[in-house]
Amino acid sequence: MKLKPIGVIKSPYKKREDAPRQGRYSKKLSKITVFDDYLEGLQDIERHKYYYVFYWLDKAERDKLKGIPPGKTEERGVFSIRSPIRPNPIALCLVELVKIEKNILTVKWLDALDGSPLLDIKPFWPETDCI
Repeated sequence: MKLKPIGVIKSPYKKREDAPRQGRYSKKLSKITVFDDYLEGLQDIERHKYYYVFYWLDKAERDKLKGIPPGKTEERGVFSIRSPIRPNPIALCLVELVKIEKNILTVKWLDALDGSPLLDIKPFWPETDCI
């Protein structure tokens, strides 16, 4: 399997404890820079207001299979919680697109740490993404 970043995230969160528990709990803005090789993929991105951003949790622990969710006291398996601690630390965050300037997307609700590698961007479609 080959996975390579398509961009990088600039956010106000330098350490894990700086980031909100979920991105929707913060109105702070982040900037997503898409690398030049992938600019063509941004065509028509202004057509949607909400996007899923997939990024790599490059500072996450990968050797644990259990964690304690916020506000809980008992461990649970990582596949039943949204902890950044996981074997393949891929993050998914729903964001609101605020502004587009060439290859830089300004978004809110992103909980990524500053410098996180961007893996993908996909539009949120209420008719298929909501049960």
